[in-house]
Amino acid sequence: MTEAIQQLRLHSTSYVVIPARLASSRLPRKLLLKETGKSLLQHTYEAASQAKRPVGICVAAADQEIADEVRYFEGDVIMTDPQAASGTDRVAEVAQQLVNVDIVVNVQGDEPELHGACIDQVIELLERDSRADIATLATPIRSREQLLDPACTKVVFDGAGRALYFSRSPIPHLRDEEDDMFTREPALFYQHVGLYAYRRDFLLKLAQLPQSILEKSENLEQLRALASGYVIAVGVVDQPSVGIDTPNDYRAFVRRTLNQ
Repeated sequence: MTEAIQQLRLHSTSYVVIPARLASSRLPRKLLLKETGKSLLQHTYEAASQAKRPVGICVAAADQEIADEVRYFEGDVIMTDPQAASGTDRVAEVAQQLVNVDIVVNVQGDEPELHGACIDQVIELLERDSRADIATLATPIRSREQLLDPACTKVVFDGAGRALYFSRSPIPHLRDEEDDMFTREPALFYQHVGLYAYRRDFLLKLAQLPQSILEKSENLEQLRALASGYVIAVGVVDQPSVGIDTPNDYRAFVRRTLNQ
C-alpha cells in the first residue's frame, strides 16, 4: 500500500484513479509515447493533478512498464490485475483500498488536455445530488457529421440533469429537421464525455451488476447502471478535452504542445 493511500485513512473525500495499460489497437503503447519530452501518461497525470477537490491521484497500472514510467515522473502507482476486464474494474480494484474515500474519479490515461475543473465538476455533481450514483459530463453537438457518427456517444438527460439514455444513434430523433437544430441554446444534441465520478460503494458493486441487453447492443457500459435503476448525473461543459486514439491524434497533440 502506498504512502498516499495510507494517509487517506485519516480523511474522507474524493480521489482520482487513472487506469493504464500498454495494449491499444489503434496506437500501440501510446501512453509511453514521449515526442513532447514527457510521456502521454505523464501529461494526463499532471493535467488531472490540477483539480482542486481530490485529495490524491494514482495510476492503476496493468503493466510493469507503466508502473516504471509513473515512478520515473514521481507519480503514485498501484499495480492491478493484468487480466482485469476493463479500466473500470481496475479503478474498482484500487477503490477497495480507499476505505475513507467517498467519491472515486475515473480519468482515462489518454486525456492529456483534460481540465482539472472538469474533475472538480463531476465531484460537485455527486455532492449536490444525493440520489446520483455516478456523475459524468456532456458537451453540445454542433454538426451533422458528429451527430451521425456512431463513435460519438450521445446522451439525453432530464430537467434535473439526470441521464435518460446514452446511444451511438442520433438522439433525440427529430421527425422534422429544423434550421436551428445545431445552433440553438440550450443545445438540442449532446455528446457524452467519458469522465466518470463514482460513489465508492456503488463502484465496488458495479462489476457484479448484470449486463443488460441495451449495454450489449450499444456496447456502452454506462447503460448497465441505467438499466439496473441507478442514477447518473450529467453536467455540461462547453468543449471536451481531446482524447488520443490514433497516430493523427497524437501528432496533432504534439504540435499543440510544442507550439505553446
